[in-house]
Amino acid sequence: MDSREYLEKTLKVIKGPRERDYGDKYMNHVNISKLWSDYLSYEISPHDVAICMLLVKIARLKHRPTEDCYVDIAGYAAIAGEIEDTTQELLNKES
Repeated sequence: MDSREYLEKTLKVIKGPRERDYGDKYMNHVNISKLWSDYLSYEISPHDVAICMLLVKIARLKHRPTEDCYVDIAGYAAIAGEIEDTTQELLNKES
């Protein structure tokens, strides 16, 4: 598969099954960040969640590279960027 095919597959996954299964990407990562923050007694941002999930996929590549890992890494990178943009937009509205 070439780079374009990986990115196209990533878009299909993000906008298809994952969105149906987990709902809005931003709110899902907000919910995860609250749970992780409570559990760890340390503030974790929604952006941190996306980056940490990306790192999980990178760790799995060390064991066995799979197409799914590469698709998910691209997806989490895109989600992290979207979360950062959304967070900045919300902060700008507040100020």
